[in-house]
Amino acid sequence: VQLQASGGGLVQAGGSLRLSCTASELTFSGYTVAWFRQAPGKEREFVSSIRWSGGNTIYTESVKGRFRISKANAKNTVDLQMNTLKSEDTAVYYCAAGRPITSAVHQSNLYYYWGQGTLVTVSS
Repeated sequence: VQLQASGGGLVQAGGSLRLSCTASELTFSGYTVAWFRQAPGKEREFVSSIRWSGGNTIYTESVKGRFRISKANAKNTVDLQMNTLKSEDTAVYYCAAGRPITSAVHQSNLYYYWGQGTLVTVSS
């Protein structure tokens, strides 16, 4: 099963982008869907997650108030709206699906399925 991440691109600092994650062979119901990112020369880090059942959302501190994760049940998609982008947001963004407990949503090894990544470049 491969997730499909899209929506990346080049944007100026202060701008916005909307990423989307979908799966053609997997229904997100019962899963937590998360976004991770990996900047050049850095380790992959957790950005945000949403639990499909109940819609509970979690954000890493650096994106709180700027990013918003949401789901669309009918389309089986999870979006990440990114506002007030900063140069430090530049990274390849990956979506992933798994069933981690709430306290462990930031652990990438607990996710079963991954997308191919979409590049977000923020110019200063």
